[in-house]
This record gives sequence, C-alpha cells and structure tokens, in this order.
Amino acid sequence: MAHRIYTTSFSSVYPHYIAKAERKGRTKAEVDTIIRWLTGYDEAGLEQQLASEVDFDTFFADAPHMNEDRALIKGIVCGVRVENVEEPLMREIRYLDKLVDELAKGKAMEKILRGGDA
Repeated sequence: MAHRIYTTSFSSVYPHYIAKAERKGRTKAEVDTIIRWLTGYDEAGLEQQLASEVDFDTFFADAPHMNEDRALIKGIVCGVRVENVEEPLMREIRYLDKLVDELAKGKAMEKILRGGDA
C-alpha cells in the first residue's frame, strides 16, 4: 500500500516548509530556491504546481529535471537515514525534508545546494 504522503497535495505541505524555515530566520525565497534546485522547476513551474494542488507523486513525477547532485544528500531526517531509503518517491520526499531541515538549522545555502547553483 502506498504511503499517505504520496497522495497528499504538495501545496498543503509547502506552507509547513516555509514556516519551519521562517521560524529560524530563513525565507520563503530560500525554500523555493531549494525546491527549484532539487526538482528543476522554474519559479513559474513551481507556482503552477502549487496552484494545481498536485500530490507529491505528481509533483516529483512532473519535475523537469531532478538534480543529479541530490545523491550527495546524506543524513537523518524524521529518524530515517535518507541515503538508505529504498522506495524512490519516499527518497525524493526525504531529500526535500533534509534540505529544508538544513536550511532551518542555519546551514549556508551553498552547502545546502551541495556547492551547486540554484
């Protein structure tokens, strides 16, 4: 059975990513930069996905270009080591969770983006 998060709308979780970052003095723009780096969406594409209220499965399936450097994302999020998550969609979701966690913990954007550009 598929995990419930797969059919949860991305736009319903997105404000939680923003809130987590803003509580720690980071910005919506930085969260958007992370999402765009990970998925290849441009600003308009991300806004379209949010407006369409697509689920996580569709959000990642429709991503223009998943960043190859996402494999460099390591560590624990929600008690799970992201690099050991076997199910592909859950791994993508955990990558995003980990990047937002790093932002909220004050990590420099250049390090969050694994030295790459947004």
